[in-house]
Amino acid sequence: MDYLKAVEKEYKREVDYPEFNAGDTITVNYKIKEGNKERIQGFRGVVLQKKGEGMNKTFTVRKASGGYGVERIFPLYSPFIDSITVNKHGKVRRSRIFYLRKLTGKKSRIKERKF
Repeated sequence: MDYLKAVEKEYKREVDYPEFNAGDTITVNYKIKEGNKERIQGFRGVVLQKKGEGMNKTFTVRKASGGYGVERIFPLYSPFIDSITVNKHGKVRRSRIFYLRKLTGKKSRIKERKF
């Protein structure tokens, strides 16, 4: 057995996050430590991509803040993620939607997927 996989198996923690894909609007509640205080801050935006395997799995979330686009990459198995909430399921045809970076205003909207 590969040593890397053995170490990953030992340190992998169970997470019970909802299933989400690119195009979905999610809120990531992230623990932030400031000095000796700890607080939880929400980061709400559109998922641009999911990437990686095993413990290295990450996802990128993009939001508009003050007229500027802000992207943040979260490791899925990070101990600092408190919870993930899916707000909307988006209807997109690609698994990586980097074309959203160039769009502004109404053009950057994603249609909602109906079940």
